[in-house]
Amino acid sequence: MTTQVNDSPANPPAPDVPVAPVPAPVPEPPGLPDRLAALDRVVRAATGRLDQRLLDDAEALLDRAGQRLRLSAEHTVVALAGGTGSGKSSLFNAVCGLELSPTGLRRPMTSKAHACVWGLDGAGPLLDWLDVDKRHRYARASALDVARSDSSLQGLVLLDLPDHDSIQAMHRAEVDRFIGVADLLVWVVDPQKYADAALHRNYIVPFARYASVTLIVLNQIDRLEAAEVDECVADLRRLLEAEGLRNPNIITTSAVTSDGVAGFREVLVDTVAARRARNERLATDVTGLADRFAEYRGAAEPPAGVDEAHREELIQNLTSAAGAPAVAETMESAYELRAADFVGWPAAALVDRLRRDPLRRMKLSELREELRGAFTGPVGAQQGDVDAALAAATDGVTAGLPAPWARAVRAAARSHAHELPEDLGEALKDALPAFNQVPRWWWLVKTWQYFLTLTSVLGVVWIGLLIAYGVLGLGDMDGLLGEAGLIPYVAVLVVCTLGMGWLTSSACRNLVALSSARHGDRMERDMRDRIGGVAEEKVLRPVAAELAAYAAFRNDVDAVRSA
Repeated sequence: MTTQVNDSPANPPAPDVPVAPVPAPVPEPPGLPDRLAALDRVVRAATGRLDQRLLDDAEALLDRAGQRLRLSAEHTVVALAGGTGSGKSSLFNAVCGLELSPTGLRRPMTSKAHACVWGLDGAGPLLDWLDVDKRHRYARASALDVARSDSSLQGLVLLDLPDHDSIQAMHRAEVDRFIGVADLLVWVVDPQKYADAALHRNYIVPFARYASVTLIVLNQIDRLEAAEVDECVADLRRLLEAEGLRNPNIITTSAVTSDGVAGFREVLVDTVAARRARNERLATDVTGLADRFAEYRGAAEPPAGVDEAHREELIQNLTSAAGAPAVAETMESAYELRAADFVGWPAAALVDRLRRDPLRRMKLSELREELRGAFTGPVGAQQGDVDAALAAATDGVTAGLPAPWARAVRAAARSHAHELPEDLGEALKDALPAFNQVPRWWWLVKTWQYFLTLTSVLGVVWIGLLIAYGVLGLGDMDGLLGEAGLIPYVAVLVVCTLGMGWLTSSACRNLVALSSARHGDRMERDMRDRIGGVAEEKVLRPVAAELAAYAAFRNDVDAVRSA
C-alpha cells in the first residue's frame, strides 16, 4: 500500500501484507565520532591561520554530519540520479511498485525530487532535513521484495532526482544539493549516453572517492543484445576506473522488461539492512576534508619552542636594543663619581674647588648631576631594533613549518611588539638601584677621612699656637702650647695624617675602580635577566603556544585521517 507522506501521523500497514521485522540498528563504526571531534579541533586550531574556504567547508560538514547523526539511524537515504532519458524515474517506479514519479517523452519529466519511504517512524524529521516537498513524499507500508520473503526495504528512503543535465539551472542545483547529503549515490545511465562528459566531469570524477557508497546502474539493457550488454559494461567499467572510481559496482536493469530490477532491489535490501551507508558516506566526507588539511601538515616534527641558541640571541639583541650596555657603562661612571664624594680626601676636594674647573668653564658643570641621575629614568628601545630581534628569533623554528603556520609563528612573536620598547625600558628601570644606596664601607672611609682631616686641622692649629706662645712669646703659656720643641713632632703628625688621607683616598679610588667594573657587570646581568623575563612573557611563550597549537593540529589531522 502506498500513501503520501504529510504532517499527519504515520499510516498503519496494510492488514493483508505482513511487515518484515525492522533489523536492529547496527552500532556506529568505531572512530567516526572521534574523527568528527578531531575535525572540530582542527577547525578551531586552523581558524585565522588557514584558507577560510577550507574552514567554511569543514564547518559545513561538521554541521551536516551532526544533524545527520542526530536524525534517524534506521533510515538509509538512496538518491537515484541520472541524465535526461536514462530511465531513472521508471526504475524508481519499478522499485516502488507504483507510478509515483512521472515518466514520458517530454523532458525533463522530474522537476522536483520525489521520495518514497519504507517505514515512517522517524522519517518525517529526516525528510524535513532533506527538504523534500511534502507533496512529493510517499510511504510504503509493506515489504515489496517478492524474490526473498525474508527481506525487506524497511528503512529505505528512495529519492528520484531531477536530471543532472537539465537545461533548468534550478534542477541542476537540486541534484547537487541531494547528492551532497545522500547516504548512497545511484547513477542511472543508459547504453547511449553512459560516457556523457557532463556526468563524468561534474560528478563521477569529483565523487570518485565515494566508490564504497556509489552504485552504477546501466539501465535500458532491453535495447541491447546479450553480447552487447557485456561489452557495454566492460567499457563502462574501464571508463570509471580510469577516472578514479575504484572497483565500481555496476548492475544492469531494464525498467521496461523488469530485467535486473529484482537484483537492484536486492542491493538496496542489503544496503538498508547493513545500516552502514550513512556512516560510510560521512566517513568519506571527513577523509576528503582531512586530505585537504593534510596539505598544511608538515612532515617534520615541530620544535616545542625557540631553541636555546636563538633564545640567547633574542635576549642579547633585546638587551642591545634597550641600550643596557650603555646604561651599565653610565652606571659605572656614576658609581665612581658617587664614590668620590665618600672616599675622596677632603683636602684634595677643597683644592679642586679652589682651582678653575674646565667643566665649569665649558658650562658643563651640570654633567656630573646628569651622569649621576642618568639611570633614574626609563630607557626606551628603538622599534626597528626590536623588530629585527623578533625576526631573527623565529628563523630557527619556522624553517620546517608550512607557510601558513610559519606566518602564524612569526605573528605570535610580534604579537606584543608595540609593547616591548616600553616594557624593556621598565625592566631596565626596575633593575637599577636607588641613588642613595651606597656600600657601608664608603661611610667608614668617609668617617676615617674626616677624622684625619680634623686631626690635620688640629695639628696645624697646635703648631700655630706653639709658634705664637713658644717662639714669638706673645703670651705666657707653658706645657703643650708653649713648648717650641714640640713643633717638629706636631708637624710630623700633620704630615702623617695628610699622607694617610692621601694614601687612603688613592687606595680607595683603585678599589672603587675595580668594584665599579664589577658593579656594572652585575647590573648588566641583572638587566639582562629582567629583559629575559620580558622576552619569555612577550615573545617566547606566544611562540611556544603557537607551536603547541601546530603540534596539536598535526595530531588531530592524523586522527581525522585515520580510518
